[in-house]
Amino acid sequence: MSSAIKIAASILAADFTRLGEEVRQAEAGGTDLFHLDIMDGLFVPNISFGPMVVEAVRGITRLPLDVHLMIEQPERYLTVFARAGADMINVHVETCPHLHRTLYQIKELNLKAGVAINPHTPFEMIRDILPDVDRVLVMSVDPGFGGQKFIQSVLPKIEQIARAARGLDHPVEIGIDGGVDTSTTPAIVASGGNVLIAGSSVFRAPGGIAAGITALRAVARSGAG
Repeated sequence: MSSAIKIAASILAADFTRLGEEVRQAEAGGTDLFHLDIMDGLFVPNISFGPMVVEAVRGITRLPLDVHLMIEQPERYLTVFARAGADMINVHVETCPHLHRTLYQIKELNLKAGVAINPHTPFEMIRDILPDVDRVLVMSVDPGFGGQKFIQSVLPKIEQIARAARGLDHPVEIGIDGGVDTSTTPAIVASGGNVLIAGSSVFRAPGGIAAGITALRAVARSGAG
């Protein structure tokens, strides 16, 4: 398991009328990467944005772009998002009947591959796939909308994933997506989460974007210590 804690600013919570400015502020404020949620209105009850936004963000930052495909048949769009500038693509175990094949396709595009898992989906659904991924993305809210409350019952699942990842011969990140803020981060880090995917707590932080990132990182370091 990878131990370094990273902060991934989630674009979904940004002000899209000022997207370029807010991306630059998040980069200057110390985010480690950007997380981009792609929603199709089918797998999740919302529609967000597509490859053009990924391409736009790619044009203004060199930080890694972490694309989260909350869509049906994600294998149809892997090449499109690779060309748009993704560095990592996460696909859901719930939408991939041939998960090994889909992860292999992502790696064939020279991208990192992640598997995402919904709050109600048991860890056993991804145990066998752990040796083939760079990250497990644990949804800590029901996917589809930003600003939701963190589901505490995912913490034991994070611990299960962390224990299993320790036995692998390569590092596997554990990303946590949904309700990540200064109040939930200590328990996330204590359970083994090391990629904090934060939207509202970064882009809508009362003190500004940089202050939101700084506050999260301080709490994460304290929890890791």
